[in-house]
Amino acid sequence: MNERQAPISTDDKNHRIQAAAFLGLVGGISALFGFSKTLGKAKKSESKLVEKGGTKTLLLLDEGSALAMRALGWGTLYAVLGTGAFCFGVWKLSGAKNMEEFRLKMGSGLPKLTSDQPPTSRTDFESLTDLMKYLAAWGKE
Repeated sequence: MNERQAPISTDDKNHRIQAAAFLGLVGGISALFGFSKTLGKAKKSESKLVEKGGTKTLLLLDEGSALAMRALGWGTLYAVLGTGAFCFGVWKLSGAKNMEEFRLKMGSGLPKLTSDQPPTSRTDFESLTDLMKYLAAWGKE
């Protein structure tokens, strides 16, 4: 270990595990709520169409719902696996062995964000319209 890296205490590890579990739980519940809300709205609008169309429409709507659910499942799988593969590839290409080393390597490769100099232009706007007017007139002065 070099001077920058300090050993991680068990309390810190437990805190990180709890934080990751919390974020995963909140994300999972949010996704589940969003999917169920969307599916509920779709089923509600389907019932109105079934009243108008009869049994043939009901059969087509059930096939469409099954196809949509299958597409949602595959899309979710591709999104999770694709993002995971991309992140894993960046991690391996960086050669980092832990998160602290990865953060340092990415920090040295990316441009620095400094807030030493206060902005010279206007930063407070009363509304979005005020901001848009300012941006429209900004280059013309």
